[in-house]
Amino acid sequence: MKVNTGKGTMPLMALIAIWSVSAVVSLPGLAISPILERMDEIFPHAGELEVEMLESLPSLLIIPFMLLAGRWSVNGNKVRLLVVGTSIFLLSGMLSLVSRTLVELIVLGAIMGIGAGIIIPLSTGFVVDYFTGDRRVKQLGISSAVNNLTLVVATSLSGYLAGIEWHLAFAVYLLPAVTLLLIPALRRAKPAPEPPSGAQHRQKTLNRGMIVGIALFYFAITYLSLIVTFNTSFLAARAGLDSSMSGFVISLFFLAIMAPGFVLNAIIAKLGSRTNMWSLVVMGIGLGLMSLPHPTMLTLSIGALFAGLGYGVMQPIVYDKAATNAPPELSTLALSIVMSVNYLAILVAPFVIDGFGHLFHRSDPDFSFMLNGVMTLVLAAVAAALHSRNRVFGSDD
Repeated sequence: MKVNTGKGTMPLMALIAIWSVSAVVSLPGLAISPILERMDEIFPHAGELEVEMLESLPSLLIIPFMLLAGRWSVNGNKVRLLVVGTSIFLLSGMLSLVSRTLVELIVLGAIMGIGAGIIIPLSTGFVVDYFTGDRRVKQLGISSAVNNLTLVVATSLSGYLAGIEWHLAFAVYLLPAVTLLLIPALRRAKPAPEPPSGAQHRQKTLNRGMIVGIALFYFAITYLSLIVTFNTSFLAARAGLDSSMSGFVISLFFLAIMAPGFVLNAIIAKLGSRTNMWSLVVMGIGLGLMSLPHPTMLTLSIGALFAGLGYGVMQPIVYDKAATNAPPELSTLALSIVMSVNYLAILVAPFVIDGFGHLFHRSDPDFSFMLNGVMTLVLAAVAAALHSRNRVFGSDD
């Protein structure tokens, strides 16, 4: 079976290989979360620094290796890069299954961060290489959907497996084996050149101003949305809900991020250059609902759905804008720059949230949601004012 790419066709198995890469990039750190809840039981003598390294070191290494992978992709073989990154990821996951000490887990987590950093820009880079125009936007949406669906399923699976035996949580890191099995299909299907009418041919080199603007916008929306994953458990506790309910709300958030990916072209066709503006409005309303006094399961769930839907529309658009502001040979480099700010936002968000709390002398979680909701709506107002003349906020056509 062949898939239309806008440049011609490609085998379905090659496309499934690309989707599998999108699935893999959602995995780093998933197996650690259920272990953190039992750290005192598993490693009684674990120090605070060791626990912090276990959480943060992989992300710290992902960022530089994403940028390096983007640079290596310019003149290197991207399929070979994918093999190297996936193999490093898989090896570290397999060794984690038999690890016995916290130091081993820290080292293996760092190695996994290197592998993930190499893979992440390729997950969208291959979509850009093989597809163009509306079909590229559609596939970027599907890639984002696959990423977030895998995140939800793998999070639940790792938690379940950790309840049986903590080592089993790392079994989710064996998924890259599927990608390695599918890589030959990708190697046989060479991407066709970008057609002369393609948007990427507007650029002779990286459009640095646009890339920086897109990266700043992506950092902002990622930081604003992360309040859902970081602070929902505190809201649920205040509402008298147990931890399983907060987990359900967070799962709804990620499922909502996934949903727009399947109908992204239709959304853009309807909203046009105002797509980011309306997405920010929806996201801001969602965060506002979650900040209401006396939260209930209903308001938290609806708020998480709205926040996820808004973010889920904007994320693949950000990737498409990054790709179209670079010539074909530099598209993966542009993507690596823009995508790296996602992990930077994850690293700094807890400190920024805490900093705002100290600044306003408010430590309650509903204030953090309210503040992020207000900032999202302010950003929506900026998008409303600038969408017709600024390609970061408006149309990139």
